[in-house]
Amino acid sequence: MAIIRLKEIQGMSSEDRGKKLVDLRVELARIKTMVKAGGAVENPTRVREIRKTIAQILTVENEVKLGIRKGAEKEEEQPKKKAEKPEKRSKAKKEAEGTEAQ
Repeated sequence: MAIIRLKEIQGMSSEDRGKKLVDLRVELARIKTMVKAGGAVENPTRVREIRKTIAQILTVENEVKLGIRKGAEKEEEQPKKKAEKPEKRSKAKKEAEGTEAQ
């Protein structure tokens, strides 16, 4: 089970993502020290989940910083636009248009 879903991460503000990132890093360090000390970990897959969530948060932050992904505030204001597909033409049509132009 995921710790936090990607849509929830995208909906957070930058400050909230930073706080969550700090919390997850502290928890990961705590679990790693338990493993190094030889203690039994309740849920060994939790390490993988935490690392994955940290990577997702860092990715979203970097995308917002680079302008690839809009921030949570800007995304709510603007509706999503459909991507326009380029018109597909067959080879015969292209050749016919080429001969008409000459």
